Amino acid sequence: MNSPIEDTAITQCNTEYGTLRRVILCQPKFMAIDEVINDVQKKYEDENINVELAMKQHKEFEALLKKHGVEVIKLPSSEKFPEQVFTRDIGFTVGEDIFVAEMASDIRKGEEEALEEWLDDEDISFQTTTSRVEGGDVIVDRGTLYVGISSRTSVEAAKKLNVDLPDYTIIPVPFDEKYLHLDCVFNILSPKVGLIFRKAFDQRIVDMLSATYTLIDVSEEEQFTMGTNVLSIGDKKVFSLPQNKQVNAQMRAHGFEVIEVDFSEIIKSGGSFRCCSMPVNRE
Repeated sequence: MNSPIEDTAITQCNTEYGTLRRVILCQPKFMAIDEVINDVQKKYEDENINVELAMKQHKEFEALLKKHGVEVIKLPSSEKFPEQVFTRDIGFTVGEDIFVAEMASDIRKGEEEALEEWLDDEDISFQTTTSRVEGGDVIVDRGTLYVGISSRTSVEAAKKLNVDLPDYTIIPVPFDEKYLHLDCVFNILSPKVGLIFRKAFDQRIVDMLSATYTLIDVSEEEQFTMGTNVLSIGDKKVFSLPQNKQVNAQMRAHGFEVIEVDFSEIIKSGGSFRCCSMPVNRE
């Protein structure tokens, strides 16, 4: 029998909705909108981030994850990286493989070094992506990997993942890149249910996703407040903002337990619960 320590060292992630056992976060100690890289930041550039409030909201998120049995790993915060709270983008786990991502924006390049150091310290092997790819564009569901295609994640990256992950079907998903990452306009809640903001996609993509999932529509207003960027932790439990009342009501109508946490300060930079969490182990 494996010891508990050995068990926690397992890297595994085959879905977006399995039981979350181990996740990587980074506190928003130095969070700021220093360089506008999306429409949400454009709105809040002058107001910027109240770091004290962002820290309070992030700590509540962390505490609730732990309450639900999730082990939380915290990467060290650095003044050099104002968007370091969005750990999803610097790496991703598919099956038993961890990939360290290559960031597109100059302001974010270098964030991945803290992840690499932690993986080395834990003696966890990883691959470094050789083509531009960010973790917010990578969504896994059993044997399928959806890869958002934009200026942040390239077609070449999707092709490379097809080589690195031969047991997976890689589906490139082009979308309107003004919405930042794929997980800001599409997410998967269960084997049968997903969230979508249709305006970000061509009809061909919507039809393709509709053939696999019952899609809950996210309004333009709630997409702006990251209604699609929820985090599932297993057993049909989902973290979501209380402000997104329509999305939350629809998820509850589909049998999901919605854990509401105020993340209103953090979403000013264009990301929410999924963006702020990098799963290492899901069952």
